[in-house]
Amino acid sequence: MKKNRAFLKWAGGKYPLIEDIRRHLPAGDCLIEPFVGAGSVFLNTDYEKYILADINSDLINLYNIVKERTSEFIGHARQLFDAEANTSQVYYLLRSEFNLCTDAYRRAVLFLYLNRHCYNGLCRYNLSGEFNVPFGRYKKPYFPENELNWFAEKSQQAIFVCEHYQQTLMKATQGSVVYCDPPYVPLSTTANFTAYHTNSFNNLEQQNLARLAYRLASEEQVPVLISNHDTLLTREWYCDAVLHVVKGRRTISRNILGRSKVNELLALYDYADRHGAID
Repeated sequence: MKKNRAFLKWAGGKYPLIEDIRRHLPAGDCLIEPFVGAGSVFLNTDYEKYILADINSDLINLYNIVKERTSEFIGHARQLFDAEANTSQVYYLLRSEFNLCTDAYRRAVLFLYLNRHCYNGLCRYNLSGEFNVPFGRYKKPYFPENELNWFAEKSQQAIFVCEHYQQTLMKATQGSVVYCDPPYVPLSTTANFTAYHTNSFNNLEQQNLARLAYRLASEEQVPVLISNHDTLLTREWYCDAVLHVVKGRRTISRNILGRSKVNELLALYDYADRHGAID
């Protein structure tokens, strides 16, 4: 199966692990993702329906606009991908406009521009909710027209919602499959990079997600697959799941030498298969 790229750059995006994730995702008629991010799993699976959620309202607004106003959006967004808009002066002007903007459509256009022109494609907000990632200084940012068209076509099978992961998980009924890609547990105390959005995702949230996954699988027979770093803590939290170890690549480190391969866990709660195991 051909791999489809997301149109956004995204820290922790799942494109490199798609084959591993597909291998361990159970069959079903609806895939539910409470942490959709850039949507790589959605774009590379074949379920009849999707419920795709995220706490980031800018992300969900963008997806709904790409789904409903594809050609118009592509036309307007493309205008910001010329050499004149690829300067720090224009970037900071447009970033300020975005932070003051209340028009949903314009905000979506600016969000794509910021994502492709900012440092490392990060999505980060300050405590006032303002996007604050600096200019990325790329020679020629890529305009993802093909990726936008594919996303728009595929999204006709999807519903996009902005809400807390717990609300999304409550939508799961028999026949659904859940894939969770929460902000990862840091590998060290200095690597704490979980505040992509103004809501940070702490260890209590991580444990709550594991408990909800166990409950969904055991009480509702809804299988849940969770991605995270392979650490002593995550192994403890996911002790009721079948654990699969896969090799991920860290891409957030500023030092390119720090972008090494690390072990990640795919924790599968599936009560068709009741025994905890490790591959």
